[in-house]
Amino acid sequence: MEWTEAFFRTLFIYFFVLIVMRLMGKREIGKLSVFDLVVSIMIADLAVISIENGDRPLVHGILPIATLMVTQIGLSYLSLKNRTIRHLVDGKPAVLIKNGRIQVREMARNRYNLDDLMAQLREKGIDNVADVEFAILETSGKLSVFPKEGKKPVSKEDLFPLQSAKPSPMPVFLIVEGRVVEEGLKQIGRDRLWLEQEVRRRGHRGVEEIFLATIDSRGRLHLDGRDDGGKGASGSD
Repeated sequence: MEWTEAFFRTLFIYFFVLIVMRLMGKREIGKLSVFDLVVSIMIADLAVISIENGDRPLVHGILPIATLMVTQIGLSYLSLKNRTIRHLVDGKPAVLIKNGRIQVREMARNRYNLDDLMAQLREKGIDNVADVEFAILETSGKLSVFPKEGKKPVSKEDLFPLQSAKPSPMPVFLIVEGRVVEEGLKQIGRDRLWLEQEVRRRGHRGVEEIFLATIDSRGRLHLDGRDDGGKGASGSD
């Protein structure tokens, strides 16, 4: 393969892969799930093969990359529309610490050892598990930590406190994408009838119109409608 051909093949594959990654979304760069990581590695390998094998037609390298792109976009669309598929592809967040106690079963299920947990807690300025209200392992592998009240590391907001109250560290999900989360209702001791009444009281015809509904420990209900541009209603009796 002449150097001119290698140059133009490399340049073409570079821009082609760049377009493919942009079409698959910014999530590919900012937050890689297991599925995203596999697709990214495969695309990188196929791109290298397309550049190095100058005796093979370029389309033999482009077609597999394009197939991966279509598969990724298709699954992303299905995940957006179907929560079950989203959990199968990306997995679900796991609560590793709850009320200052390590959830051993969740740690084992996610093959997450104690050293990893303590290292991430120390990075967030926490050296005692008992000081943690919740620690949630996100689908991206990031650990979200919510310290207990009075145990938060000192910050600028603590030195110059805001007048507004801080939100609850762990809101309960009641509606997700138009579907009632029964586990959330049980957690707060309410039923579906109460939720439907609250939804209608805030000007919606039913739960199917709600994209997301959460409630915090103070009983404040927040609703996001599907077509209201993110405008929510908060406050609860």
